[in-house]
Amino acid sequence: MSVTLAATGVIYLACQGEEVPTVALVLAGSFGLYGLLRKTAKVDAILGLGVETALLLPLAIGYLVYLAASDQCRFGTVSWRTDVLLASGGIITAVPLLWFTNAARRLRLATLGFLQYIAPSGQFLLAVGLFGEVFTQAHAISFACIWTALAIYSIDAAARSMPGRKDRNA
Repeated sequence: MSVTLAATGVIYLACQGEEVPTVALVLAGSFGLYGLLRKTAKVDAILGLGVETALLLPLAIGYLVYLAASDQCRFGTVSWRTDVLLASGGIITAVPLLWFTNAARRLRLATLGFLQYIAPSGQFLLAVGLFGEVFTQAHAISFACIWTALAIYSIDAAARSMPGRKDRNA
């Protein structure tokens, strides 16, 4: 019931737009597949991240070569502070990925999926509250569906985890 309600909220908001939210759908789908892969792969977090990095390394090197050949590469040309920030970006990216992988193994996939609503909801609150973005009736209906679904799911998950419940691991 909660998954259907959340999907209804997302679909409703998508239908209110003038175009299909392609980028959002691709990001959601690819991250969902990534979460599924990381949950089912029988590889520890550090080794898995190492394999992912090794697979993407040739693409990254190719892109850097392209940037250098087209005189668009800025690493080492702006300032040492910028270079340190760029280099530390890898660590800043890797640590949350390692945490995500460890969490993905411990949580049910449905729980992991629902937790993915927290970041966009926070971004939404910042956009509306701090940056003055427009909040329409479509947004209100969509977020009501999504957060009601999260509440239903959370209450059900809490009830299942109570001691003495037979369907605890169902």
